[in-house]
Amino acid sequence: MEISMKVNGIEKKSYTEPRMLLVHYLRDELDLTGTHIGCDTSQCGACTVYIDGKSVKSCTTLAVQADGTEVTTVEGLGDMEKLHAIQRGFWEEHGLQCGYCTPGVMMAMAALLKENPDPSESEIREGMKGAICRCTGYQFIVKAVQHAARSLAEENEKEKLVQSAGEGGAK
Repeated sequence: MEISMKVNGIEKKSYTEPRMLLVHYLRDELDLTGTHIGCDTSQCGACTVYIDGKSVKSCTTLAVQADGTEVTTVEGLGDMEKLHAIQRGFWEEHGLQCGYCTPGVMMAMAALLKENPDPSESEIREGMKGAICRCTGYQFIVKAVQHAARSLAEENEKEKLVQSAGEGGAK
């Protein structure tokens, strides 16, 4: 079956079996190996990606279901020149150990911050319910998300100042 989707901003067209899972399509067909396969039952969250901006588990989503959509993987959050705030938070606060769950947790937490830019610790922990980390005990992940929330708030404040300066100069 021919499918077409925008993945991390790049249009992709290819043929795939109707029963291929999105996680396998991303990893095996598109060589985007940041999305991990942990459990194949949607319990661990290692396979979390966005489809049209919504967080989904790619191990229980067929690739054909993503036909015509926009898919974002952890590779699409940011790059080495401009890390996403959640990536910087994990770096600065040591939010990973083995790293296996990290891509899915980053995707889930970036989605949380989009909905709630200033989550409490309990809201962060609630947002992680669909992600299993067997190494960190979650405390460093919570600190990483808090760091990212502060960074995003600072970025938004700077953007507002630039916009207001631009509006003031245009009068």
